Amino acid sequence: MFKPHVTVACMVQAEGHLLIVEETINGIATWNQPAGHLEANETLFQAATRELQEETGLDADMQHFLGVQQWRATDNTPFVRFLFSLDLPIRAPVLPQDDDIDRCWWLLPEQILAAPHLRSPLVAESVRLWQSGVRYPLALISTF
Repeated sequence: MFKPHVTVACMVQAEGHLLIVEETINGIATWNQPAGHLEANETLFQAATRELQEETGLDADMQHFLGVQQWRATDNTPFVRFLFSLDLPIRAPVLPQDDDIDRCWWLLPEQILAAPHLRSPLVAESVRLWQSGVRYPLALISTF
């Protein structure tokens, strides 16, 4: 039975910098947007807000929807990722609440795109999508 992993990710921008979380995967420090799996009985918006809070300590609501990404990992695991964005006025202090997150970074988009160890190709694709200026209203996603 086909069951893709449904995930959410948050592009958080402040002062031209993007918020990245660092976690160690197989002994290698990797970068990702604040992201994670949709849990039972929560909306996509709630999942995005929860993941942002758990991974960075920030308590903020998403402002825009950027799109849906589909990807198959090297181990053949299928993912469907819902990408949201949020603009903050300043680079707020961050403190991961999730033990899986080693630290958070406010980085320029070019630094992320040049990084050797991104969690998946979706990280760079998300930065490029954000750079393109695509922003959709949250109303594009309905919850019933």
